[in-house]
Amino acid sequence: MKRNIIAIIYDFDGTLSPQPMQEYTVFPQLNIKPQEFWEEVQKENTKIKGEQIITYMMLMLRKANQASLRISKSDLGKMASKVQYFSGVTTFFPRINKFVEKESNNKIKVRHYIISSGLKEILSRTKIKDYFYNIFASEYYYNHYGAPIYPKLVVTDTVKTQFLFRINKGREKLTESINEFMDEGDRPIPFSNIIYIGDGMTDVPCMTVTTKNGGYSIAVFNRQKRKSLQICKTLFKNARVDYIAEADYNKDSELDKFLKIILKTIMQGIIFYNKQRDMVIRRNIK
Repeated sequence: MKRNIIAIIYDFDGTLSPQPMQEYTVFPQLNIKPQEFWEEVQKENTKIKGEQIITYMMLMLRKANQASLRISKSDLGKMASKVQYFSGVTTFFPRINKFVEKESNNKIKVRHYIISSGLKEILSRTKIKDYFYNIFASEYYYNHYGAPIYPKLVVTDTVKTQFLFRINKGREKLTESINEFMDEGDRPIPFSNIIYIGDGMTDVPCMTVTTKNGGYSIAVFNRQKRKSLQICKTLFKNARVDYIAEADYNKDSELDKFLKIILKTIMQGIIFYNKQRDMVIRRNIK
């Protein structure tokens, strides 16, 4: 199989956007203070000994019902316009696409993906949504009135890794099984062509899977949050990531420069692999 696709995979909250998406969308509608909500989630989760993502989704739903706030899929989508981004994000994707096209003479393409514990209902309506080949995130189940009833898909730290393999194997529909054996040579996007960008400890499973399988991981930090930088330093010290940089997506930023170095490295690997492949094909024909 000819391998001419690079996948750049992003977490969202803290990676592309400074705050959790709920803090820009649902919380203001409910007049909720973010710190108090997340503390309540932690307290509730400790009490019931459950999964934290399910707990936050159900608690947010409960508070919306108590406040008689409608949060249908459409309502959540409309709130997406309130989401804010790190500097340079809105111009980053087309610029990176053009860089890869130019460097490879249009022979290599890049796909952007999101894997997030946040809500797909919001992510699928953000102003940067059209740059992503696919978005994997948590979702609610809605009844025939359009009201959310319960979480139908919960993307936890470890569940995130499932989507890495879906991208790797080209089986991105949730109805497709990824458990059957697939030879490395048959996988459309090998891990050596994958870059994962995240911001913290919840990204560790994806970072580890990516780097241990030959891919690249980058941790980004928010300069406004001292703890954010410290977490990234710890990830680098523990060899969870290849590089750390400020979440500045502008041209010629440290992140932009390092990402382009990785992209050039991957492109050279793709060219080498495809030349080897062509040589083997010619030999087999003779």
